[in-house]
Amino acid sequence: MRRPLATAATALSCCLALAACGANPPQAEGATDSGGSGAASAKHPEDKALHARLPAKNRTSGTLVSVNNGSFPPYEIAGSDGHSLTGASADLAEALGQVLGVKIRHVTTDGLPSQLTGIKAGRYDFALGPVGDFKDRQGANDFVDWVREFVVFAVPKGNPHHINSLADTCGQRIAVMAGGSAEGVIKKQALTCEKDGKKAVKVQSYKDQPGSILAVRSGRADAFFSSQAPLTYFVAQAKDQLELTGIGKGNGFSDLYQGAVVAKGSPLRDVLLKALRTLIDDGTYGKIMKKWGLSANTLDKPGVNLGGES
Repeated sequence: MRRPLATAATALSCCLALAACGANPPQAEGATDSGGSGAASAKHPEDKALHARLPAKNRTSGTLVSVNNGSFPPYEIAGSDGHSLTGASADLAEALGQVLGVKIRHVTTDGLPSQLTGIKAGRYDFALGPVGDFKDRQGANDFVDWVREFVVFAVPKGNPHHINSLADTCGQRIAVMAGGSAEGVIKKQALTCEKDGKKAVKVQSYKDQPGSILAVRSGRADAFFSSQAPLTYFVAQAKDQLELTGIGKGNGFSDLYQGAVVAKGSPLRDVLLKALRTLIDDGTYGKIMKKWGLSANTLDKPGVNLGGES
């Protein structure tokens, strides 16, 4: 864990200083190759049958383009050069590309809405993510889920505002990712607070994770409400300035699944499902998740559209 986290911490320090990771710099407009390191560096034989099931354009080009927002550590960590991507998703992409007999290239865009719109329009083949899988997103997308997640709070050390669950957010300034599932949940909670005669939640929506974390560290927000895996990473990098709360509670969510996203009805859905099964069965997936401190988020097998209501 120390070497990848040290590398990722360098990128993260730039993010926290500039609050700009996840933006779409000019260099990122062209798709870039996935980096190869760690558990994914072992060679995997190409599955000829799966390769043959790829869309003709991908077989011809020898590539698949995966879109990301560059700021979802430890899954997606965009390099400051605008070209490189590291993290669990980058390692998994490398292994998937070997199984499918193609190069998976990465493009960074600004936020989830841009990712989903681009996939629907055919600008990108898929987003490896992981992206939250919910019923309201399944109308235009199919999800190949490979992660189970939990949603918690990152707060200043000592938790001065005593935020330990969703019910404690009335009257508080809560940062969330714009367009994400946590934003929808916290906005519903704001209405609940008002209905109960309490002060509404002051919702602060940011385009990326580093910007949200920076808001808490600078005192502009009282908490950041988001996925536990990246928040655990950010808290570790904050060197005793932050802590996690709300762990082990539903916080407005039922079972929360995340995964790769493809356009509704895309043949890539079943191809990715089978390729992920291969990497789970041969142990590659488990090694990558362990490398990035994500063993608690693993699934025994991937699934399609496992998510429920947000």
